[in-house]
Amino acid sequence: MLTGPMLIMAFVIALAFLFLLIIKWKVEPFLALTVTAFGTAIAIGIPLKEVPGVVTSGFGNTLTGVGILIGLGVIFGSFLGASGAVEKIAGSLLKLFGIKKSPAGLALTGTVVSIPVFFDAAFVILSGLVKSLATRTGISMVTFVTALGIGLITSHNMIAPTPGPMVVAENTGSDLGLFILYGIIVAIPATLVGGFLYGKYIGKRVQSTVTVDDSAAPEEAASNRNEISTGLSFGMLILPIALILMNTISKMLFPGTGLATFFGFVGDKNIALLISVLAAIIVLRPYISDNYNSLYSESISTAGMIVLITGAGGAFGAVINHSGIGDYLITTMQSWSIPVLLLAFIFSQILRASLGSSTVALVTTSSIMGPLIVDLGVSPILLGLAICAGGIGLSLPNDSGFWVVNRFGKLTVTQTLKVWTLGGFIAGLTALASVYVLSLFSGILPGL
Repeated sequence: MLTGPMLIMAFVIALAFLFLLIIKWKVEPFLALTVTAFGTAIAIGIPLKEVPGVVTSGFGNTLTGVGILIGLGVIFGSFLGASGAVEKIAGSLLKLFGIKKSPAGLALTGTVVSIPVFFDAAFVILSGLVKSLATRTGISMVTFVTALGIGLITSHNMIAPTPGPMVVAENTGSDLGLFILYGIIVAIPATLVGGFLYGKYIGKRVQSTVTVDDSAAPEEAASNRNEISTGLSFGMLILPIALILMNTISKMLFPGTGLATFFGFVGDKNIALLISVLAAIIVLRPYISDNYNSLYSESISTAGMIVLITGAGGAFGAVINHSGIGDYLITTMQSWSIPVLLLAFIFSQILRASLGSSTVALVTTSSIMGPLIVDLGVSPILLGLAICAGGIGLSLPNDSGFWVVNRFGKLTVTQTLKVWTLGGFIAGLTALASVYVLSLFSGILPGL
């Protein structure tokens, strides 16, 4: 099997081939990802008899986490949209933030929501707002996709109790309360720069594939149905988020109790969305004029393609992980003579890009650098935050989240790279800059 620099070369060639297939030769992403996954596995020297197992297990393991979630999320979003709930929520955000700052409002909403809710679940739940806000404001849909996606992924990587930051805090020996506090402080400017400001910039330069005309239907349909209240609209949107949040809180406050067990079940992201879908079917019926069968058919059709593409992205990522590229990068970067915080960021960032998982990047980096804190002579919290900042950006097609944003954001692959990959990178750099600003107050602020 390939090792060392040849392994890096194989990874770069595989990505280039994938981009050629999708962008230049217009091959459907699911087929392109599948071909690339098998081809890369063979090229790097995985034994032929093991190749099918590596690819299919990567596909299956990815869908274990997001398969049901995507299906339920699409159905839930369809019911919210058909009932007019999304329109009500969008209207409320516009009143609160105004038209010009509505992308900032959505970005900060994403930042808050993604603290208790996993990125993929939160993006699926909130993606319906993107189209509605774009229609009502005249602001590019791309701007809102950027704001939402970057807001979500920033807090997902910076603020515990999401798994990545939790493990980083543990591995670096940081006080969890202070780590959460400083994580929030770092996440806010990263979200506003990478999500809001960059979103406004890129929205003017990237043309969305979804036109405003596609979103005009809700106003016409509103005359044929009862008008849903703002309170019920927010209640339905918050329901799955609240259930997932109760799971997190009960584990922290009442570990090992029956209450924690109960909320651990209903607060599982798949169960929470299932409960929310069932509630939507019952509660939103008076506000929906569309035929239920057509809503189900359209949702399942949409979800099916998203599931296939997301699973194939996971398969490609599994091949890269199986190659041992992570171990090689760890060995190589440990010999670099650069400032500690910057090294932690680069370490995490490169692993994020090559392995396709921010959580794996955070866990791996912190497990290597955490035990060295005393020798490195750096604040555990600052080192941990630098690691978390590195996990935000450079999401590539070997990351299943890339395809969730691509499909739910209705972007082309090129647009996804400009909006999601580059936007996340900018947010990560902003987070790192904020960590360096905090380092100026080392010894003054508690924990630093």
